[in-house]
Amino acid sequence: MRDFDIIVYGATGFTGRLVAEYLVQAYPGRTRWAMAGRSAAKLAEVRDLIGAPADLPLVVADADNAASLKAMVERTTVVLTTVGPYQLYGSTLVAACAAAGTAYVDLCGEPAWMRQMIDAHEAEAKRTGARIVFSCGFDSIPFDLGVLTLQEAARERFGKPAPRVKGRVRKMQGGFSGGTAASLKATLAAAAREPSLFKLLASSFALTPGFTGPGQPSGLVPEYDGTLGAWVAPFVMAPINTKNVHRTNFLLGHPFGEDFRYDEMMVAPGVGEMAKAAAEAIAKINPFAGDKGPKPGEGPSKEERDNGHYDLLFIGEMPDGTRVDATVTGDRDPGYGSTSKMIAESALCLVEDVQGDGGIWTPGALMGAPLRERLKAKAGLTFVVK
Repeated sequence: MRDFDIIVYGATGFTGRLVAEYLVQAYPGRTRWAMAGRSAAKLAEVRDLIGAPADLPLVVADADNAASLKAMVERTTVVLTTVGPYQLYGSTLVAACAAAGTAYVDLCGEPAWMRQMIDAHEAEAKRTGARIVFSCGFDSIPFDLGVLTLQEAARERFGKPAPRVKGRVRKMQGGFSGGTAASLKATLAAAAREPSLFKLLASSFALTPGFTGPGQPSGLVPEYDGTLGAWVAPFVMAPINTKNVHRTNFLLGHPFGEDFRYDEMMVAPGVGEMAKAAAEAIAKINPFAGDKGPKPGEGPSKEERDNGHYDLLFIGEMPDGTRVDATVTGDRDPGYGSTSKMIAESALCLVEDVQGDGGIWTPGALMGAPLRERLKAKAGLTFVVK
């Protein structure tokens, strides 16, 4: 019996604090969890600020101290980590979890590092029973589970999966996190040092070792989407989400088919030439450029988080021209408010709802329907088939 169900590692950071606050507010009677970080004093300060019980345990652990990470992971069923960029601060923690048989959830959107972790630690995780799950935030749960929901409906309705699915971001209020921006910059810096990573980053099948499916739509240039009757533009999170969706299909034995094709784009506002111009303008914007936006550890106000939302449409196209649609919505800003709820519920899902074999997983492949039900019941997400 381990001391805790969940340790929130990085609880003094902006997103980690939101996760801890969510656990306090949504599960006030829950006692078998702890907050972890580098400074006991800062942890105690956050504990008081979020209104947590005064006896909530605090665990001191540091990404630069392998022994402290080992000691931490051996005390808990699940480690929930918000300490990124993961390629800079996460490798030793993943190794420790794989060795100890400890479950792990993070917010990673760094596909080159994820592939390195798969290659290095999946065999050990399978041996020890460690359930390691990357990308348990806005990248990539709504997309991963959105496609899963659509394909369940396609099989029910048509007896087979949709070989072509389009993910379309219809509305999104609220930005990406400072951690996401830092992760992208770290990824680009790593690729500059090791150019072979660019090939990995460009492949939709970077996370499916030994399997490469058909050519995929690039999603890199604005286009008119005849299915929607709207102009669409590149979506900045597509390079990680599409890889996770293909890995889910891969891990589950290709229930979407080995010929599955998938892309994600943003619906441009307006109609006609105005929409075309908007799509072209969106394509030129780099939301991570310069010094705009939050730094890691910073973030929007509670009012801004509460006023945020997103609306995603998934279109499944069948060979005979029929289609099935699914929508996913979230009631908070994607980068912080919704993400902090999603990762907390992912950790709880691993504790309470899903056992599963050890290995390196996606949320959809390991937790699937049970996680979807948790998110609908507790985290403000909807999943609707049309």
